[in-house]
Amino acid sequence: MTYCVGLLLDKGLVMASDSRTNAGVDYISSYSKLHVVQPAPDRIFMLLAAGSLSTTQELLNRIQRDLDQSLNPKPSPYQQAPDVTLLNVNYMFEAATYIGQLNLAIQNEHSAVSRMSGASMEASFILGGQISGRPPELFLIYPQGNFIHATDETPYFQIGESKYGKSVLDTIATPSMSLEDGARMCMASLVATARANLTVAPPFEVAIYPTDTLALSQRSKLEADSTELLTMHHAWESAIRLAFRSLPPFSWESAQSQTQVQPIQQPMQQPAQPQQLQEQQPNEALA
Repeated sequence: MTYCVGLLLDKGLVMASDSRTNAGVDYISSYSKLHVVQPAPDRIFMLLAAGSLSTTQELLNRIQRDLDQSLNPKPSPYQQAPDVTLLNVNYMFEAATYIGQLNLAIQNEHSAVSRMSGASMEASFILGGQISGRPPELFLIYPQGNFIHATDETPYFQIGESKYGKSVLDTIATPSMSLEDGARMCMASLVATARANLTVAPPFEVAIYPTDTLALSQRSKLEADSTELLTMHHAWESAIRLAFRSLPPFSWESAQSQTQVQPIQQPMQQPAQPQQLQEQQPNEALA
Protein backbone atom coordinates (compact mmCIF):
# COMPACT_ATOMS: atom_id res chain seq x y z
CA MET A 1 0.00 0.00 0.00
CA THR A 2 1.05 3.65 0.17
CA TYR A 3 0.90 6.79 2.22
CA CYS A 4 1.76 10.20 0.73
CA VAL A 5 1.14 13.71 2.01
CA GLY A 6 1.57 17.10 0.35
CA LEU A 7 1.57 20.38 2.27
CA LEU A 8 1.04 23.92 0.96
CA LEU A 9 2.51 26.58 3.26
CA ASP A 10 3.00 30.33 3.04
CA LYS A 11 6.70 29.74 2.46
CA GLY A 12 6.48 26.87 -0.02
CA LEU A 13 5.69 23.18 -0.37
CA VAL A 14 6.52 19.99 1.51
CA MET A 15 6.02 16.56 -0.10
CA ALA A 16 6.54 13.26 1.74
CA SER A 17 5.88 9.57 1.15
CA ASP A 18 6.77 6.05 2.14
CA SER A 19 8.29 3.61 -0.35
CA ARG A 20 6.52 0.30 0.26
CA THR A 21 4.53 -1.45 -2.46
CA ASN A 22 2.92 -4.85 -2.32
CA ALA A 23 1.08 -7.30 -4.54
CA GLY A 24 -0.39 -9.52 -1.85
CA VAL A 25 1.05 -10.47 1.51
CA ASP A 26 3.91 -12.48 0.01
CA TYR A 27 5.31 -9.89 -2.39
CA ILE A 28 6.56 -6.65 -0.85
CA SER A 29 9.09 -4.28 -2.41
CA SER A 30 10.15 -0.64 -2.41
CA TYR A 31 9.60 1.98 -5.10
CA SER A 32 9.98 5.73 -4.87
CA LYS A 33 6.61 7.50 -4.95
CA LEU A 34 8.05 11.02 -5.01
CA HIS A 35 8.85 12.22 -8.53
CA VAL A 36 10.29 15.59 -9.60
CA VAL A 37 10.00 16.96 -13.14
CA GLN A 38 11.68 20.21 -14.19
CA PRO A 39 11.32 20.58 -17.96
CA ALA A 40 12.60 24.18 -17.98
CA PRO A 41 14.30 26.58 -15.52
CA ASP A 42 11.07 28.56 -15.07
CA ARG A 43 8.97 25.71 -13.67
CA ILE A 44 9.11 22.74 -11.34
CA PHE A 45 6.62 19.94 -10.68
CA MET A 46 6.53 17.37 -7.87
CA LEU A 47 4.27 14.34 -8.09
CA LEU A 48 3.26 11.88 -5.36
CA ALA A 49 1.56 8.66 -6.50
CA ALA A 50 -0.69 6.03 -4.90
CA GLY A 51 -2.58 3.13 -6.38
CA SER A 52 -1.55 1.07 -9.41
CA LEU A 53 2.23 1.09 -9.83
CA SER A 54 1.93 0.19 -13.52
CA THR A 55 -0.41 3.13 -14.16
CA THR A 56 1.98 5.45 -12.33
CA GLN A 57 5.02 4.27 -14.28
CA GLU A 58 3.20 4.53 -17.62
CA LEU A 59 2.03 8.03 -16.76
CA LEU A 60 5.59 9.11 -15.95
CA ASN A 61 6.81 7.58 -19.20
CA ARG A 62 4.15 9.44 -21.17
CA ILE A 63 5.03 12.72 -19.50
CA GLN A 64 8.66 12.26 -20.51
CA ARG A 65 7.72 11.13 -24.04
CA ASP A 66 5.53 14.21 -24.51
CA LEU A 67 8.40 16.44 -23.40
CA ASP A 68 10.79 14.70 -25.79
CA GLN A 69 8.31 14.92 -28.66
CA SER A 70 7.70 18.62 -28.08
CA LEU A 71 11.42 19.37 -28.18
CA ASN A 72 12.36 16.98 -31.00
CA PRO A 73 9.25 15.98 -32.96
CA LYS A 74 9.68 12.47 -34.31
CA PRO A 75 6.45 10.94 -35.62
CA SER A 76 5.80 7.48 -34.25
CA PRO A 77 2.96 4.96 -34.67
CA TYR A 78 1.96 5.70 -31.07
CA GLN A 79 1.76 9.49 -30.96
CA GLN A 80 2.40 12.67 -32.88
CA ALA A 81 3.84 15.77 -31.25
CA PRO A 82 1.47 16.63 -28.37
CA ASP A 83 -0.36 19.92 -28.08
CA VAL A 84 -0.01 20.10 -24.28
CA THR A 85 2.98 19.20 -22.13
CA LEU A 86 4.41 20.32 -18.83
CA LEU A 87 6.71 22.52 -20.88
CA ASN A 88 4.03 24.75 -22.38
CA VAL A 89 1.32 24.99 -19.71
CA ASN A 90 0.94 28.49 -18.25
CA TYR A 91 -0.94 27.60 -15.07
CA MET A 92 -0.60 24.87 -12.49
CA PHE A 93 -4.24 23.89 -12.95
CA GLU A 94 -3.46 23.20 -16.62
CA ALA A 95 -0.72 20.84 -15.48
CA ALA A 96 -3.23 19.13 -13.17
CA THR A 97 -5.69 18.81 -16.06
CA TYR A 98 -3.01 17.32 -18.30
CA ILE A 99 -1.95 14.72 -15.72
CA GLY A 100 -5.56 13.88 -14.92
CA GLN A 101 -6.30 13.26 -18.61
CA LEU A 102 -3.21 11.06 -18.98
CA ASN A 103 -4.22 9.09 -15.91
CA LEU A 104 -7.74 8.50 -17.19
CA ALA A 105 -6.55 7.59 -20.70
CA ILE A 106 -4.17 4.94 -19.36
CA GLN A 107 -6.87 3.38 -17.20
CA ASN A 108 -9.35 3.33 -20.09
CA GLU A 109 -6.84 1.63 -22.40
CA HIS A 110 -6.41 -1.23 -19.92
CA SER A 111 -9.93 -1.29 -18.50
CA ALA A 112 -11.19 -4.38 -20.38
CA VAL A 113 -8.27 -6.57 -19.34
CA SER A 114 -8.22 -5.23 -15.79
CA ARG A 115 -11.93 -6.04 -15.36
CA MET A 116 -11.36 -9.58 -16.60
CA SER A 117 -8.51 -10.14 -14.16
CA GLY A 118 -10.12 -8.32 -11.26
CA ALA A 119 -7.15 -5.97 -10.94
CA SER A 120 -7.54 -2.24 -10.35
CA MET A 121 -5.69 0.16 -12.61
CA GLU A 122 -6.71 3.22 -10.60
CA ALA A 123 -4.11 5.68 -9.39
CA SER A 124 -4.34 9.01 -7.61
CA PHE A 125 -1.76 11.78 -7.44
CA ILE A 126 -0.77 14.84 -5.46
CA LEU A 127 0.75 17.50 -7.73
CA GLY A 128 2.71 20.39 -6.30
CA GLY A 129 4.87 22.95 -7.98
CA GLN A 130 5.31 26.44 -9.32
CA ILE A 131 5.49 28.21 -12.66
CA SER A 132 7.54 31.42 -12.62
CA GLY A 133 5.44 34.51 -11.98
CA ARG A 134 2.72 32.56 -10.19
CA PRO A 135 2.43 31.21 -6.63
CA PRO A 136 3.15 27.60 -5.66
CA GLU A 137 0.06 25.40 -5.77
CA LEU A 138 -1.03 21.95 -4.64
CA PHE A 139 -3.62 19.65 -6.25
CA LEU A 140 -5.19 16.29 -5.47
CA ILE A 141 -5.86 14.44 -8.75
CA TYR A 142 -8.45 11.66 -8.59
CA PRO A 143 -8.46 8.44 -10.66
CA GLN A 144 -11.38 9.89 -12.65
CA GLY A 145 -9.14 12.72 -13.89
CA ASN A 146 -10.70 15.59 -11.92
CA PHE A 147 -8.91 17.42 -9.13
CA ILE A 148 -9.23 19.81 -6.20
CA HIS A 149 -6.99 22.64 -5.00
CA ALA A 150 -5.44 23.11 -1.54
CA THR A 151 -6.57 26.16 0.46
CA ASP A 152 -5.66 27.92 3.71
CA GLU A 153 -8.49 26.02 5.42
CA THR A 154 -7.19 22.69 4.09
CA PRO A 155 -3.47 23.16 3.35
CA TYR A 156 -2.66 19.47 2.91
CA PHE A 157 -3.67 16.46 0.84
CA GLN A 158 -3.24 12.73 1.53
CA ILE A 159 -3.43 9.68 -0.71
CA GLY A 160 -3.20 6.00 0.16
CA GLU A 161 -3.58 4.91 3.79
CA SER A 162 -4.62 8.35 4.97
CA LYS A 163 -6.73 7.71 8.07
CA TYR A 164 -3.95 6.81 10.51
CA GLY A 165 -1.88 9.97 10.00
CA LYS A 166 -4.70 12.46 9.49
CA SER A 167 -5.14 13.45 13.15
CA VAL A 168 -1.51 14.63 13.26
CA LEU A 169 -2.12 16.97 10.31
CA ASP A 170 -5.50 18.17 11.59
CA THR A 171 -3.99 19.04 14.96
CA ILE A 172 -0.77 20.74 13.86
CA ALA A 173 -0.95 21.96 10.24
CA THR A 174 -1.22 25.71 9.66
CA PRO A 175 -0.16 27.65 6.53
CA SER A 176 2.12 29.91 8.60
CA MET A 177 4.35 27.12 9.93
CA SER A 178 7.94 26.88 8.70
CA LEU A 179 8.95 24.47 5.97
CA GLU A 180 11.14 22.57 8.43
CA ASP A 181 8.27 22.20 10.90
CA GLY A 182 6.08 21.10 8.02
CA ALA A 183 8.59 18.40 7.11
CA ARG A 184 8.74 17.21 10.73
CA MET A 185 4.96 17.11 10.91
CA CYS A 186 4.79 15.03 7.70
CA MET A 187 7.37 12.63 9.13
CA ALA A 188 5.33 12.31 12.33
CA SER A 189 2.26 11.54 10.23
CA LEU A 190 4.20 8.86 8.34
CA VAL A 191 5.52 7.37 11.59
CA ALA A 192 1.98 7.20 13.05
CA THR A 193 0.70 5.53 9.89
CA ALA A 194 3.52 2.99 9.71
CA ARG A 195 2.94 2.11 13.38
CA ALA A 196 -0.71 1.29 12.65
CA ASN A 197 -0.44 -0.31 9.19
CA LEU A 198 2.23 -2.75 8.04
CA THR A 199 1.67 -1.88 4.37
CA VAL A 200 3.29 1.52 5.01
CA ALA A 201 6.99 1.46 5.83
CA PRO A 202 10.34 3.17 5.30
CA PRO A 203 12.29 4.31 3.44
CA PHE A 204 10.51 7.62 3.92
CA GLU A 205 11.16 10.43 1.45
CA VAL A 206 10.64 14.13 2.00
CA ALA A 207 11.20 17.11 -0.31
CA ILE A 208 11.11 20.82 0.57
CA TYR A 209 10.44 23.52 -1.99
CA PRO A 210 10.80 27.21 -0.93
CA THR A 211 8.62 29.68 -2.83
CA ASP A 212 10.12 31.33 -5.94
CA THR A 213 13.36 29.34 -5.83
CA LEU A 214 12.34 26.95 -8.65
CA ALA A 215 14.57 24.32 -7.02
CA LEU A 216 14.33 21.92 -4.09
CA SER A 217 16.18 23.05 -0.98
CA GLN A 218 16.12 19.56 0.52
CA ARG A 219 15.35 16.04 -0.58
CA SER A 220 16.00 13.29 1.94
CA LYS A 221 15.49 9.55 2.08
CA LEU A 222 15.31 8.08 5.58
CA GLU A 223 15.94 4.35 5.87
CA ALA A 224 14.30 2.28 8.60
CA ASP A 225 17.56 2.05 10.57
CA SER A 226 18.67 5.65 10.09
CA THR A 227 19.57 7.47 13.30
CA GLU A 228 17.54 10.50 12.23
CA LEU A 229 14.34 8.51 11.73
CA LEU A 230 14.78 6.41 14.88
CA THR A 231 15.40 9.53 16.96
CA MET A 232 12.32 11.23 15.52
CA HIS A 233 10.20 8.10 16.07
CA HIS A 234 11.30 7.83 19.71
CA ALA A 235 10.78 11.55 20.37
CA TRP A 236 7.29 11.50 18.87
CA GLU A 237 6.07 8.50 20.84
CA SER A 238 7.62 9.84 24.06
CA ALA A 239 5.82 13.15 23.54
CA ILE A 240 2.51 11.34 23.02
CA ARG A 241 2.96 9.39 26.28
CA LEU A 242 3.83 12.60 28.12
CA ALA A 243 0.75 14.31 26.71
CA PHE A 244 -1.39 11.38 27.81
CA ARG A 245 -0.08 11.53 31.36
CA SER A 246 -0.88 15.27 31.51
CA LEU A 247 -4.56 14.82 30.62
CA PRO A 248 -6.89 16.16 33.34
CA PRO A 249 -8.86 13.66 35.44
CA PHE A 250 -12.57 13.03 34.99
CA SER A 251 -14.92 14.88 37.32
CA TRP A 252 -15.89 11.64 39.00
CA GLU A 253 -12.21 10.91 39.71
CA SER A 254 -11.88 14.24 41.52
CA ALA A 255 -14.99 13.54 43.56
CA GLN A 256 -13.65 10.16 44.59
CA SER A 257 -10.31 11.58 45.64
CA GLN A 258 -12.02 14.15 47.88
CA THR A 259 -14.25 11.61 49.59
CA GLN A 260 -12.46 9.88 52.43
CA VAL A 261 -13.88 6.51 53.30
CA GLN A 262 -14.15 6.34 57.07
CA PRO A 263 -13.55 2.94 58.66
CA ILE A 264 -16.46 1.48 60.65
CA GLN A 265 -15.77 1.92 64.32
CA GLN A 266 -17.19 -0.27 67.05
CA PRO A 267 -18.98 1.64 69.86
CA MET A 268 -16.80 2.07 72.85
CA GLN A 269 -17.84 0.03 75.82
CA GLN A 270 -18.16 1.85 79.10
CA PRO A 271 -16.15 0.38 81.91
CA ALA A 272 -18.23 -1.75 84.15
CA GLN A 273 -19.49 0.04 87.23
CA PRO A 274 -19.08 -1.81 90.51
CA GLN A 275 -22.39 -3.13 91.61
CA GLN A 276 -23.48 -3.25 95.18
CA LEU A 277 -23.89 -6.68 96.48
CA GLN A 278 -27.46 -7.42 97.23
CA GLU A 279 -28.22 -9.22 100.36
CA GLN A 280 -29.14 -12.72 99.67
CA GLN A 281 -32.57 -13.72 100.88
CA PRO A 282 -32.49 -16.60 103.26
CA ASN A 283 -34.78 -18.71 101.12
CA GLU A 284 -32.98 -17.99 97.73
CA ALA A 285 -31.23 -20.93 96.17
CA LEU A 286 -27.61 -20.62 95.36
CA ALA A 287 -26.64 -20.92 91.73
